[in-house]
Amino acid sequence: MKIFLAGTSLLPSYGGPAYSVARLATALADANARVGIWASDQSVLDTPLLSARGKIQAITGKATEALAEFGSPDVLHDNGIWLRHNHQFAVLAAQRSIPRVVSTRGMLEPWAVRHKRLKKWLAWKVYERRDLQRAQLLHSTALQEARNLESFGLGVPVRVIPNGVDLPAITREEAAARESRNVPRRTALFLGRIYPVKGLPMLVEAWARVRPQTWRLQIAGPDEARHRAEVERAVSVAGLSDVVSFLGAISEETKSNVYFNADLFILPSYSESFGMAVAEALAHGLPVLTTKGAPWPELATIGCGWSVDSTIEGIAQGLRQATAQDPAMLRLMGAKGRAWVAADFGWDAVANQFLVTYEKLMTRDRLFS
Repeated sequence: MKIFLAGTSLLPSYGGPAYSVARLATALADANARVGIWASDQSVLDTPLLSARGKIQAITGKATEALAEFGSPDVLHDNGIWLRHNHQFAVLAAQRSIPRVVSTRGMLEPWAVRHKRLKKWLAWKVYERRDLQRAQLLHSTALQEARNLESFGLGVPVRVIPNGVDLPAITREEAAARESRNVPRRTALFLGRIYPVKGLPMLVEAWARVRPQTWRLQIAGPDEARHRAEVERAVSVAGLSDVVSFLGAISEETKSNVYFNADLFILPSYSESFGMAVAEALAHGLPVLTTKGAPWPELATIGCGWSVDSTIEGIAQGLRQATAQDPAMLRLMGAKGRAWVAADFGWDAVANQFLVTYEKLMTRDRLFS
């Protein structure tokens, strides 16, 4: 089976989609599919996220050139919408009768649609709605996003397949044994793009209301749209400069250490299609506090975290509960989260779900269950 994967960027600074698309390519190749991968910023050549380069064909050039280099694929799997290359692949797939899957990656979630609303409304009217209607399948990573997609009435099947996550080679306990921690404060961690959708000003205000004793907050990740300066101002105005620090962009080599050195992970987003950082935190044995804007309602049921309203008070209530737990309870919750992602979010199983789905598209089987 020949699969052509297209994305916007495979650089870590692009966030969750860069990780999930690169890791999906590797998992599909490991399952013996022939995989070509392309990104509009040409980052396939220097991304650190592709771990099976010998099995994957890295493709550059324009959209037409990329398809010509790879040869006619059995399935074209595009990741994202709105951008010029997404439209180009929609046109090329229709012209060449190539089955096309579109992973919308949260870009039709309510918050995302409202962001730069006029520009998106025009694109929707001119080409985007038609491009999505010409797809054979829309892919979402969570049920919440699938329901939102279905509300647009596009008449295209929607399939829910979660992102996968890799478990660290060592556990939290093994990491602690290797490196002695002598930190007077416990650490809450945000790791992700510093961007308005992530809700960091809400988190800062909530932290100022709660001011949990013996805790500090670390904010890690690349600045986007110059939003970090706004968050830093909020920290200063709230008088939190002594307990809130900014770590900047985190390399792949140091990411695990950052997770292991934290006691709680926080994702205060207004909207997430999946929330890759939540899965990574759980894989590292961290309990998670996130909002209902991220599709992780099972956190409380499984006993590995909290899902709260996407408001300052909602996050403050979650902080009060999370920071009141003793270290042993937080470690127990983290262990439950690690066991959950190990059981349900392995990349082998995710790749198999995609391969079954691709096969149905190739045989024109429209029964997606």
